[in-house]
Amino acid sequence: MRNALPQHRGLPVPEVEDVHISLKRLPARLDDFAIVQLSDVHIGNTIRRPFVEAMVARTMAAKPDMIVITGDLVDGSVAKLRGDAEPLADLRAPHGVYFVTGNHEYYSGVDSWLQHLTSLGLRVLRNERVSIADGGFDLAGVDDYSSKMFRGHGPDLGKATAGRQEDRELILLAHQPRHVHHAKKHGVSLQLSGHTHGGQIWPWHYLVMAQQRGLLAGHSVHDDTQLYVSRGTGYWGPPIRFLSRGEIARIRLRARA
Repeated sequence: MRNALPQHRGLPVPEVEDVHISLKRLPARLDDFAIVQLSDVHIGNTIRRPFVEAMVARTMAAKPDMIVITGDLVDGSVAKLRGDAEPLADLRAPHGVYFVTGNHEYYSGVDSWLQHLTSLGLRVLRNERVSIADGGFDLAGVDDYSSKMFRGHGPDLGKATAGRQEDRELILLAHQPRHVHHAKKHGVSLQLSGHTHGGQIWPWHYLVMAQQRGLLAGHSVHDDTQLYVSRGTGYWGPPIRFLSRGEIARIRLRARA
């Protein structure tokens, strides 16, 4: 498998890691529903088309039921990175491919990117909610936590959750983990986030944890809301990770008996 992937000069594409999360209201028919989460790819100066092609190949080999991208996908304009992002069009899953913004999209021409990603087949969730698997659960997505300074943008979880059926599980895509403190007030069952890179290079871990209120990576529980924070699929800056490996997370939802 590894030999068949396109060559890339930076860090290798991470392996798929299984994460099992139980949801008490998930229908039995959706037991082992697989959500592949990509996050913080940072297509840009050192992460180019070969990495994206390999990432897409590894994602599709994981046989996802749904694919989500939790922000910081790009570092540069559509004009500069159009060709490098093109393989994203090959992401396919029976229940869709979804994207929410991270803070780096707002440095890269966010509106142009949202239009372009839509043309590649990604469904952008901007403070909105969709029903998945014939009402098996709801999926919501919000703009990045810090995006309200940009005209026409800003997270609005109230809007995204308005009118929801409370007997359904609600999964939220929110780039920054600290959004969980809002999510737990809106009936969110599970929040999927990124942003932190798991610290990427020690001792940056401590700075990230200070900004994100102690939320660095992995699974945690906050009242009735579970949180999974990806360590990131790519990296930012030089191709270096120290005490924090990258990941493609396959979230396997389990229905509680």
